[in-house]
Amino acid sequence: MSQKELQRVKVIENAVQGRITVAKAGELLQLSTRQVKRLKARYDLEAVEWVRHGNRGRPKPWAVDEAVKKRIVELAQGKYEGFNDSHLTEKLMEVEKISVSRETVRRLLRGAKLKSPHRRRARKYRARRERKARLGMMVLTDASREDWLEGRGPALTLIGYQDDATGQVLVCGFQLQPEDTLGYLRQLRALVERHGVPLSLYRDQHGTFQRNDKHWTIEEQMAGRQAPTQLGRVLEELGIESIRALSPQAKGRIERLWKTFQDRLKSELRLAGAGTVEQANAVLEKFRKDYNARFAVKAREAANDFRPLSRKLNWDRVFSLRYERVVGKDHVIVFGARSIQLPAGPGQPGYAGARVELSHQLNGELHVWRGQQDLYSMKLPLDYAPGLAPRQPAQSSKKRPRIYVYAGRLATRA
Repeated sequence: MSQKELQRVKVIENAVQGRITVAKAGELLQLSTRQVKRLKARYDLEAVEWVRHGNRGRPKPWAVDEAVKKRIVELAQGKYEGFNDSHLTEKLMEVEKISVSRETVRRLLRGAKLKSPHRRRARKYRARRERKARLGMMVLTDASREDWLEGRGPALTLIGYQDDATGQVLVCGFQLQPEDTLGYLRQLRALVERHGVPLSLYRDQHGTFQRNDKHWTIEEQMAGRQAPTQLGRVLEELGIESIRALSPQAKGRIERLWKTFQDRLKSELRLAGAGTVEQANAVLEKFRKDYNARFAVKAREAANDFRPLSRKLNWDRVFSLRYERVVGKDHVIVFGARSIQLPAGPGQPGYAGARVELSHQLNGELHVWRGQQDLYSMKLPLDYAPGLAPRQPAQSSKKRPRIYVYAGRLATRA
């Protein structure tokens, strides 16, 4: 018998024998007068069963059936192996049509000696930065390279952009290459096409965003600043304020996002059997929409700070790798190991000595611009790194030929 039941026996005994009033007994037991009178009517000096609740020993109507419990444990050990308790609870409700609470799932799994995939550690005190007030006021970006496919395919890099005010993942995508400028450019263009241009971008100090070297050219010394990176130039042209985080904790919101993705998204990829980057991106897009529906919050203010980018601009040129070159006297532009021969323009004077811009677009086209005049274009793989010569076999000692392009025709000269 519990202490609560012993107290109830003593108080009701005093009420029956007239030592205290019914009202006083109700006050002591925190029961209504009517309930105290019912207990007095059930009072039996020779037994104590009267004090026990009538449902004791009976199966609870909300209790989970033993067959259902067994099914949940089997699913946790098989089909949904590695899912955390909350994620497993959601899958049980959505896919298996088993409606149970997260606490029930946790209790069943711990009782079956199935540990949680996460280790709990004491958290250090940190003051959380308040969210921005409006959608598009600040966008967070980062990349995460992981064995996302858990051995079923190659290692992938996930690059994404997250809104600070709402927490929703605006765009994201997998790629085979490590964190690089092209990956950020692709996702940035997708962001601008889908939502617009944000006011600011909160990012880390990776070399794709900022110059981390100490080398200054004479032009940079005269200008008082280092030339921006390719991605930094795009951000400047779009008028996006680039804010650098000085530590991973400073951009903790998107770091926590990646932690969630590394848990839930990996489980979804495993469940779908994804083994290629195309399959992974298909699962990712569905997961992104589901994540936003579940976890995104409402911004404090209804205004939207995303602004549309003018369609009058050449978007392919804006979101491209751009290099400045000086045209040689023979109208040849050197681009890494390639030499590009500019064709003669109709009725135009020569371009020798002119400064031109080479725009290597995301679609693999290389354009030569002089101001707003498109002088020449050709196809060139995006993995071509200007300034780096193509690799030659180690045993070869022959002089590498220089490649010339004459109005679309290739020729070589030793």
